[in-house]
Amino acid sequence: MTQSVSIADLMAQSGVAFGTSGARGLVSAMTDRVCFAYTAAFLQHLSAIGQFAPGVHVAIAGDLRPSSPRIMAACAAAVRHMGGEVDLCGFVPSPTVAAYGFARGIPSLMVTGSHIPDDRNGIKFNRTDGEVLKPDELAIRAQSVTLPDMFDGDGMLKDAQPAARQVDVATAYIARYIDFFGGQALTGLKLGIYEHSAVGRDILVALVRALGGDAVSLGRSDRFIPVDTEAVRPQDQALAREWSAALKLDAILSTDGDSDRPLLADENGLWMRGDVLGMLSARALGIGAIATPVSCNSAVELSGLFASVRRTRIGSPIGAKC
Repeated sequence: MTQSVSIADLMAQSGVAFGTSGARGLVSAMTDRVCFAYTAAFLQHLSAIGQFAPGVHVAIAGDLRPSSPRIMAACAAAVRHMGGEVDLCGFVPSPTVAAYGFARGIPSLMVTGSHIPDDRNGIKFNRTDGEVLKPDELAIRAQSVTLPDMFDGDGMLKDAQPAARQVDVATAYIARYIDFFGGQALTGLKLGIYEHSAVGRDILVALVRALGGDAVSLGRSDRFIPVDTEAVRPQDQALAREWSAALKLDAILSTDGDSDRPLLADENGLWMRGDVLGMLSARALGIGAIATPVSCNSAVELSGLFASVRRTRIGSPIGAKC
C-alpha cells in the first residue's frame, strides 16, 4: 500500500531538516523511510527543472560513520524507485563524488554528517551543475512524495536491495591534481597525514605521494572522530606538536569527516583554522573577490588582500555577488 507524505511535515516530525549543509539529524531519526523520502523529493525537484528523468544515473557516496552504509542503501532504493540508475562511488570525499557527477552532468549525493559526532548523520545533495542552494532546499521541502510499501513498522527497508554498479571515482580525482600541479610539486617535503576517521585519508596519502612528497600516516582510527577544522580539539593540537617534534615534519595535513574541508599544521605542529587557510590559499591564487560567512575571521577585510568581500549568513550555500 502506497502512502503520500509531505516533506515539510516529515521534517517537522523527524527533526531531520536542512541545516549547515544538507539535511542532518540524529541517526535514530534518519530512518530508511525518511532518507528514501528526502531522496525522492530531491529527484522530483530535479525532474521539475529538467535535471532528472527515468534512466538518468545518480552517484552516491558516504563517509565512514557506522550508519552511512545503511543510509546509502536507502537513498539508492529511492533512486531506483524513481526510475534512476545508481552509480555507487563507495566511501570517498564529498568533492570526489561531486566532481564525478558534475563531469557527467548527473545528480549526486553524499551521506555524511561532516564533523559532527556519529550519533548524527546527514545527506548532501548536488544538482547536475552544483551543490543545492537555498531555493533548491525550499523546493525540496515543498514536495510531497508517494512512498511504496517497502518499510517495516520502524521505518526500515524490509528487503535488502541488489548491489549497485560500482564505479571508481578516486583514480580520476587524484589525476586531476597531478595534471594541475605536476608530479614533483611536493618533492623534498616530509608531510604527516593525520588520518583519524576522515573518509579521504587513503586518497590524501596517495595524492601526496603522487605529487612527489613523503607521506607519513598518523593517527588512523577505526572509531569515528569528530574533527572540526574550525574548532580544533585540544587533543589534536597536542598530537600535532608531538608528531612534528618527533618526526621532523614539514607540515601535517588533515581534513574533516567527509574530507571537503582542509586542515593544515605548520612545521611546529600549529594548526591553521580553515578561514585563515582559505585566506592564504586565495592570496596564492590571486583571488580578488571573496564571499564568506559572517563567522569568518575579520582578517579577511583587515588584511587588505581582497578588493571585494561579501559576508553571507551561516548555512547551506547562499549566493553572493562580489
